[in-house]
Amino acid sequence: MGHLFDPTILREYDIRGVVGKTLSSADARAIGRAYALTLAEAGGHRVAVGYDGRLTSPELEEALVDGLAIEGADVVRIGRGPTPMLYYAAATLGVDGGIMVTGSHNPPDHNGFKFVFQGKPFYGAAIQQLGEIALGLGASRRARGEVTEHAIRTDYVARLARDYDGIRTLTVAWDAGNGATGEVVQELTARLPGRHILLNETIDGTFPAHHPDPTIPENLVQLQQAVARDHCDLGVAFDGDGDRIGVVDGRGRILWGDQLMVVLARDVLARHPGAPIIADVKASEVLFDEIARMGGRPVMAATGHSLIKAKLAETGAPLAGEMSGHIFFAEGYYGFDDAVYVAGRLLGVLSRSQESLAEMGDRLPAVVNTPELRFPCAESRKFQVVREVRERLRKTGTEMTDIDGVRVRTADGWWLLRASNTQAVLVARAESTTEDGLARLKGALAAELAASGVALPDA
Repeated sequence: MGHLFDPTILREYDIRGVVGKTLSSADARAIGRAYALTLAEAGGHRVAVGYDGRLTSPELEEALVDGLAIEGADVVRIGRGPTPMLYYAAATLGVDGGIMVTGSHNPPDHNGFKFVFQGKPFYGAAIQQLGEIALGLGASRRARGEVTEHAIRTDYVARLARDYDGIRTLTVAWDAGNGATGEVVQELTARLPGRHILLNETIDGTFPAHHPDPTIPENLVQLQQAVARDHCDLGVAFDGDGDRIGVVDGRGRILWGDQLMVVLARDVLARHPGAPIIADVKASEVLFDEIARMGGRPVMAATGHSLIKAKLAETGAPLAGEMSGHIFFAEGYYGFDDAVYVAGRLLGVLSRSQESLAEMGDRLPAVVNTPELRFPCAESRKFQVVREVRERLRKTGTEMTDIDGVRVRTADGWWLLRASNTQAVLVARAESTTEDGLARLKGALAAELAASGVALPDA
């Protein structure tokens, strides 16, 4: 009676697959059973469950809840909403864990599961262990758990609104991308002062307007047009499940996660001088330099939202962020990545400032960089390539950081090479203050890759 998962769905930070191909309701039921048994072994039994707006999420949620209850877990169903609403439920409802049914920013036919376990991230070996437990499943020997419903959205929106501390009113465009934040954004903006223009706020798992991934510039074109048309101070966008943010300033320019972190860190450090501020290895050197200049302690961390959360707890940092738009507030909040909450905090910062977001961006040092370069490399080879590059650099005494792959510093700037934890790809990036310097950095990176039999794509 054991259950075998498709090996591709058990990822580093979550479970993800293509519904009808690699992921099914039977998988969801087995995930629920395996998680409930894991939680019971740790002394827990209450689990909050939520789901996003994908067409397949209700059926997967139903099977997941059934699996949890089969193994004796008491389930609190919070209904449809963004992943951070599930995180909020896990932090406030007195439960022992939480599971979110979500495909995040992936294509419409994809779906998956994100987890909280006794207030901590649940990832890596713990997810692989679910697969091993599922293989041993037989008839349950436990009394069926109780299933209840708790409509938490109103409380969650009130909590989001509570920390808004603006003074002057703003005009803001919000693009929910037809994702799971739609209803939350509608309710929150009704509570906030100012003028708010809502785009794609109707939850629709087919994503008819554009794909809900704010790290891709073409997905922000509609938001940029709204900012220009309605003379907005800024525009904000969210990914499919609301844990990543995208931002456009009043001139229509995209602020990436590391640039946004400079704005937020300046505000936080005014209250917490000397505090550590965490950013991932893909972030610009400008961010780390600015944190230090503003009196903070920059901390570079491995990429991955679960890893960042663990680092946040370890260091006691008030703020952390990733290039990808995962941003984590521990100051006044719960330390999880909540893009709508981040948007509210950003609006508060801008509303209390005499400067516009565009003017804040203009004050940052100018750099030139590549986009994030992602190129195929066999699963069995990707980490070995990074190790080979690291060893060659070490022998030459090159200045580098090896927290997550290799990040090399030269007089021209820096370049990064790391292996993706979720796909069979290598990830690279380079940044300099000049175009010539960037060309030299890319040349050095390409040479190291070539020595390991890998070609760097054009950027």
